Amino acid sequence: MNVYFAKDTVIGEKKTSFISDGSFPHYENLNMNHAVLQTASCFVLPSFADVHVHLREPGFSYKETIPSGTAAAARGGYTAVCAMPNLNPVPDSDEHLAAEETLIRESAKIDVFPYGAITVGQKGEQLADMDAMASRVIAFSDDGRGVQDEDMMRRAMLKAKSLGKMIVAHCEVNELLHGGCIHDGAYAKAHGLPGISSESEWRQVERDLRLSAEIGCPYHVCHISTKESVRLIREAKTAGVDVTCETAPHYLLMHDGILKDEGRFKMNPPLRAEADRDALLEGIVDGTIDMIATDHAPHSAEEKSKGLLGSSMGIVGIETAFPLLYTYLVRRGVISLEKLVSLMSDNPRARFGITGGLENGCFTVFDPEAVYEIDPAEFLSMGKSTPFAGWQVHGRCRMTVSHGKIVYDDGTVRPTAEA
Repeated sequence: MNVYFAKDTVIGEKKTSFISDGSFPHYENLNMNHAVLQTASCFVLPSFADVHVHLREPGFSYKETIPSGTAAAARGGYTAVCAMPNLNPVPDSDEHLAAEETLIRESAKIDVFPYGAITVGQKGEQLADMDAMASRVIAFSDDGRGVQDEDMMRRAMLKAKSLGKMIVAHCEVNELLHGGCIHDGAYAKAHGLPGISSESEWRQVERDLRLSAEIGCPYHVCHISTKESVRLIREAKTAGVDVTCETAPHYLLMHDGILKDEGRFKMNPPLRAEADRDALLEGIVDGTIDMIATDHAPHSAEEKSKGLLGSSMGIVGIETAFPLLYTYLVRRGVISLEKLVSLMSDNPRARFGITGGLENGCFTVFDPEAVYEIDPAEFLSMGKSTPFAGWQVHGRCRMTVSHGKIVYDDGTVRPTAEA
C-alpha cells in the first residue's frame, strides 16, 4: 500500500510533499513530532510507546514470549514498550538483568526497554543492585507488588535520584486487600465476593507523593483506577511535585457495573465504580493523567478459566488500545485525536526518554474506516483474555514502521532479520 506523508505539520489535510512506495527514505529535516497526518484513507501517526507491558520472559514463556509480545505490540501500532520486572529471575542484579537483555536482543521485533526491580526478588526487604543496572534500565519498579515499608521506599527514592532514574510504583497496601478479587462495590456485595478497597491504592499513592516531594525523586504512578488517586496527583502537580501517572483503556471505558463472573474481567487494580471511571476521564481531559498504558498482562487459558474468584489477575490489551480509545473517546468527542496521540506516544516518550516519533521513522498507519468486532482469536499475543471481546471498533492497524523498517504489514509480522 502507498503511504502518504507531509513535510509540514498537517492535520486532516490530504496535501502531501512526497509519496513513499515502501522504501521509507531517511526523514532528514522533518519535524513532525506532534503531527497527526491523514491520507485519503488512513491516518499516519507517530508510533505508540507503552510504558507498562508484561512480556513474561524469562521465566513464564507459557504465558507470552518476547517475540509474541512484541509482534502483538507492532500489530497495535507500538514500536516501543517498557517490560515490567516480575520475571524469573527478577532483574534485580547485573546478572539477572543480563538474562533478560539477551532474550530482548535476540528476539524482540520492536524496541524493548527493561525495568530494574526496586527490591531483591520484588520482596520489599532489601534494595536491588540499582547501581549496577542504572545505565541499562528505563526506570525502577516492583510492579505487581507495592513497596510496603515506607523507609524502604524512601531509600529507593534517594538511590534512584542519585542515579538520575525514576521510581515507577504499583501502589497497593497489602493489609487493605482482604483477599479481594474485584472492587469492593455493588457487584462484590451482591455476589458475596471479597472486595478490594479503593484505599488500598490511594493510601500508598498519598504516601509516595509525600516522599517524592520530600526527596525530589521523579515519580510515576502505575495504572491509577480511583477518583482519590486522580485528586491526590492533581494536587501534587499543583504543588510542584515531579510526578506523572498512567491509566489503562479498561479503566476509562468500563466500571464494575458491567462485570461478569469470568476471568477476562479480573485485573489488578480492579474495575472500579462508575464515579471512578468518570474521574479518570476528567483527569485525561484536564491533563492530570499524562499517558495511557495497557498493562498488557497475558496468562494461559487455564489460568483465566476460574471465574472472578479463582483466575489470575491480568488481561491483554496492546492490540486493542488504539481502536478502542479512538472509537469510544475520539469519535464520541471526549478527546481529540491529537490528544490521544499525545497520551499514547508523545507524553510517554518525553517522560521516559524514549526515542522515536515520525522524524525518526517510527510511525503507524491506521485505517479509520475499518469497522470490526474485537476477536481474541486474531490476537498475535499468546494471551487471549480481554473484557472487550465482541466490542465493535473503528480503526485497524495497516502498517507499523520502526526506525524506517517495516515490522508489521497489514496482517503480517516481518521476521526480525528483515525488520
